[in-house]
Amino acid sequence: TLQISTNKKHFHYSPSVLNQKNMNISVRSLRSLRGLSSGRRGAMNVFDRSTKRKQKEWASSLLDSDKYDYLRDEVGSRVADRVYDVSRTFPLALDVGCGKSHMAEHLSKDIVERLFLTDISDSSLRNRRKCEIPSHCVLADEEFLPFKENTFDLVLSILTHIINNTKYPVVVIQIHQVLKPDGVFIGAVVGGETLYELRCSLQLAELEREGGFAPHISPYTAVTDLGNLLGQAGFNMLTVDIDEVQVNYPGMLEVMSDLQGMGESNCAWNRKSLLHRDTILAAAAIYKEMYGNEDGSVPATFQILYMIGWKPHESQAKPVKRGSANVSFADLSKMSKLQKTNEKS
Repeated sequence: TLQISTNKKHFHYSPSVLNQKNMNISVRSLRSLRGLSSGRRGAMNVFDRSTKRKQKEWASSLLDSDKYDYLRDEVGSRVADRVYDVSRTFPLALDVGCGKSHMAEHLSKDIVERLFLTDISDSSLRNRRKCEIPSHCVLADEEFLPFKENTFDLVLSILTHIINNTKYPVVVIQIHQVLKPDGVFIGAVVGGETLYELRCSLQLAELEREGGFAPHISPYTAVTDLGNLLGQAGFNMLTVDIDEVQVNYPGMLEVMSDLQGMGESNCAWNRKSLLHRDTILAAAAIYKEMYGNEDGSVPATFQILYMIGWKPHESQAKPVKRGSANVSFADLSKMSKLQKTNEKS
């Protein structure tokens, strides 16, 4: 059963920089099997993994890179809350596409005893956050997880491009493989309504200035598809939550600058490499006119889809077989009418 709930939370953008020292850690690189390649026949790859790696490397190497972590920190804390909702201890966990490890600092070693961190960016791993959980870092692409099957009790992931292929979701399938039976996957991805203000403003400006528009924002996952993708990968007992985070910025240029600082510039294969200056200025004016706040700031909406899926195990509760019910709907209707008649009398 797919359960969907909505929740909204707003917080304001703060340009303050967090002073944090880099940690010297050991990072080992593993090459995964080519047989797991996402270049599967008949599949469509959306994101350019090489470009995404370069973007994350550049962003994490910035001297003030910590000031762009506010969204991942917020989502990381919310995913950690969902881990605490599962009343069990996880001896071994994996954080896929961890970045600077935005979840580990919110988790306790009493809940997660050991943690493996993987990311496509070496610089992100070297600048990871401190945490009390014994951690091991592995430099690896999310699409090529170098772990044996049935290894982890818990797999986590936040705001990483785990859905690159809607026909054959390689990352989600590999997450299912590395989980132990009755293991749980808890993650968060960016939803389809994210940055609709920026997308609409750019499209209107390009139509007016250039006579057409091209995609400048990465495509995101629709909530209606997420449950199907998890089920296709083999997960059961699925839960999806929709969360909306709205951040206020001085203007559209600051929105685009922060996306670049997050390492979240467009990395889709069909992206347009050039955005004309006149188009940018027109889009900024449209953005402020259509969506601007009374104080002169502009909002940017991030729709976050949280997902929980379990790897099947014989101990899990199973739905009864169809047709095994002892009472029909017709009988229930008669009983309800009889009960109402008795109450009136």
